[in-house]
Amino acid sequence: MNRINLLFANKKNNILNIYFTAGHPHLEDTVAIIQSLTEAGADLVEIGMPYSDPLADGPTIQASSAQALRNGMNLGLLFNQIKDARTKSSIPFIMMGYFNQLMQYGIERFMAKAKDSGVDGMIIPDLPVEEFEKHYKELFDRYDMNISFLITPQTPEARIRHIDAVSNSFIYMVSSNAITGAKSNIDAEQEEYFTRIEHMKLKNPRLIGFGISNKTTFDKACGFAQGAIIGSAFIQTLDKAKQDEIKTKVNQFISSVRNGSPA
Repeated sequence: MNRINLLFANKKNNILNIYFTAGHPHLEDTVAIIQSLTEAGADLVEIGMPYSDPLADGPTIQASSAQALRNGMNLGLLFNQIKDARTKSSIPFIMMGYFNQLMQYGIERFMAKAKDSGVDGMIIPDLPVEEFEKHYKELFDRYDMNISFLITPQTPEARIRHIDAVSNSFIYMVSSNAITGAKSNIDAEQEEYFTRIEHMKLKNPRLIGFGISNKTTFDKACGFAQGAIIGSAFIQTLDKAKQDEIKTKVNQFISSVRNGSPA
């Protein structure tokens, strides 16, 4: 069974998915970050593929992506780093990026390398579910590669149900109509949206992302879904960190989300 599906089969709530940009803050930090996240208690890790035009991302992730590219990160190096990290971690790995990156690399070549490196799933915000279903689902199935699609407060019910029918992974619930970025609270309008989706009784589990940054927002999100995704707040924690500080920074961040205070 795919590691993502196994995780959701064995754990029903408080699932913590941490996003970071590969190659930030330093080119060789990927393995150390993944290993530290695993040891600190993250349930799955979302590895951002640095890209020059990250449309869905806020300023923090955009800046980390630009820094990673300046550092020299590329897909060939990233696959090698992920393969190394897989020897040190058993939690699910998800690669997040944009469809043009796959096209430039070669879609089937990308899938084969991802599978060989130990990747379990993909998040590709600019790949419509219709295009995926028509042209790429068979390829993803062949490589046992899960894919998660995003829904927003404005996504029509019919489309949500279509995404749910096509998906074989968790559904990524974007918490608001905004780009990514850390926020300190969840408002009543967001809660109404979370409740509406919860009442749809979708077959796939759900993780809430965008604006989740601390124990308060993580706990609130977990009251409406199986878990949540944190990206910008974690990247801010790593920003400017020296390489020998990575493990400590990761431990402190995960402890603050799980327990409310740094380790």
